[in-house]
Amino acid sequence: MSDLDKMLEGMESSITLRTDDGEEATFYVLEETTQNGETYLLVSDSKEGDGECYLLRDKSSPEDPEASYEFVDDDGELEYMSRVFEELMSDLGVGIER
Repeated sequence: MSDLDKMLEGMESSITLRTDDGEEATFYVLEETTQNGETYLLVSDSKEGDGECYLLRDKSSPEDPEASYEFVDDDGELEYMSRVFEELMSDLGVGIER
């Protein structure tokens, strides 16, 4: 079992997002960090093995009853945050393919 699989196995944190067409998609939170006052999540669509990873930005305000996330799609922001998460997870031997 890889270090990532062990980490995912112990992870109980997941979020469910509603797509534009009303469907629900569940993502498993791998890591969270705050940069420049923005909170970011690195999430996977799979609890086991090699799933797709996505970067989400928390766009909710502190007064909101529920968090609201959006996918990071700006190339510069994606590149920067990918490096940040790769550094945060380097002790697990996790690499992020861009």
